[in-house]
Amino acid sequence: MKDTPLSNCERDFLLKAIEEKKTYDYRKMKITFGTDFGCCFVDLGKTRVMAQVSCELVTPKESRPNEGIMFFNIELSPMASPAQSELSVKLNRQLERCLRNSKCIDTESLCVVSGEKVWQIRVDVHMLNHDGNLMDAASIAAITALCHFRRPDYSPEERDPIPLSIYHMPISVSFSFFQQGTYLLVDPCEREERVMDGLLMIAMNKHREICSIQSSGGIMLLKEQVMRCSKIASVKVSEITELISKALENDKKARVPSPLVPVPGVGQVGQGLHNTWGLEEEEDEEEEENDSSGDVVEISDSEEEEVVILHPEKPDKTPTNTGSSSYQRGAATSKKKQKK
Repeated sequence: MKDTPLSNCERDFLLKAIEEKKTYDYRKMKITFGTDFGCCFVDLGKTRVMAQVSCELVTPKESRPNEGIMFFNIELSPMASPAQSELSVKLNRQLERCLRNSKCIDTESLCVVSGEKVWQIRVDVHMLNHDGNLMDAASIAAITALCHFRRPDYSPEERDPIPLSIYHMPISVSFSFFQQGTYLLVDPCEREERVMDGLLMIAMNKHREICSIQSSGGIMLLKEQVMRCSKIASVKVSEITELISKALENDKKARVPSPLVPVPGVGQVGQGLHNTWGLEEEEDEEEEENDSSGDVVEISDSEEEEVVILHPEKPDKTPTNTGSSSYQRGAATSKKKQKK
């Protein structure tokens, strides 16, 4: 199903609104993570993208027996963009050019046995909602998911999974041109993409190294326009990279390992199960209270016969009086001796 064409009034309204719009600002961006490592959600305005990273052991290519394999797959949800297979193929090629061809990941570290077993890293990007600038959202979600992913190095019982070796983070920044290049806009929405004359995508890292550049549309760009876009892209990439680093750091702090509690009824050596309810802490607190209370013992109803209640003994008047009188007589005799 094709998109509904815009009316002339709506087209004129969008072109006039671009003149008053802030051309260098991105829409509100939000980065969140799933429960598993390698799952990332990116919200760019109303555009929503999910990236999931997985790995498996495969046979390497004969031409590169010492290198792992990177595989990218982009799927457009029918609710986001129905029946647009050409767009998905185009985005897949651009994402491969941005991430795989830029050598941002050390593929040699993915080799297990040369010529026999290597790790294949698969990145699945799902477009959940399409409101423009899918390429930027897909590149941000893919590189963030790769930074968040952990691959197994040994069995989970012996060693924790390790992160991928990533050299740099290439991020795509899209520029749309209107009225034959008179107006420039960063991060166009879906309706603005319909009325634009041309599109320029620059993939760059925070070191100002251009990883890929691609132009589409029937507009001819000048050298000054491309240089201007590259300067804007360097500023936007540094801001997005800082946002990704903060999101990864916050997620790392949130994933604090919980204490371990042994399995009840099982003799176990080594680590136990994760304590998610705080059972061990409550038992320790009860033991400390019992130890600090001294001789206080709690007895149930079935043990009432064995209860012995100790009351403070009342002083006996007779022995206490005799003791006090003898003490007074001894004190009187000692005083008489001192006088003599």
